[in-house]
Amino acid sequence: MTVMKNQHDKLVPTRIQNSWRVCIDYRRLNQATHKDHFPLPFIDQLLRKLSGKSHYCFLDGFSGYMQIHIAPKDRHKTTFTCPFGTFVYTRMPFGLCNASSTFQRCMTSIFSDLL
Repeated sequence: MTVMKNQHDKLVPTRIQNSWRVCIDYRRLNQATHKDHFPLPFIDQLLRKLSGKSHYCFLDGFSGYMQIHIAPKDRHKTTFTCPFGTFVYTRMPFGLCNASSTFQRCMTSIFSDLL
């Protein structure tokens, strides 16, 4: 990661990309998907729960979505073809309409006893 100045003279971290990043248009799949409306937490409520605590820890959810497996029966829905072949995701990619809800459900399950 490098830090660069932008046009507003602010320091902005930028990631040096040295690998391919696939971007798939899942609009048709998202239209056919039953929506999962798991609530995202309100930041003010989280901060209120954290206030007065003696210890804090910062965790970087590195490639967080890619830590969540897709059920084998649903993997075919993520199939895509490119010049290098036809591929299917085995872990949750960006672009799926329920990805944020699924990720938040996992985080809530993991950290619920800490908040």
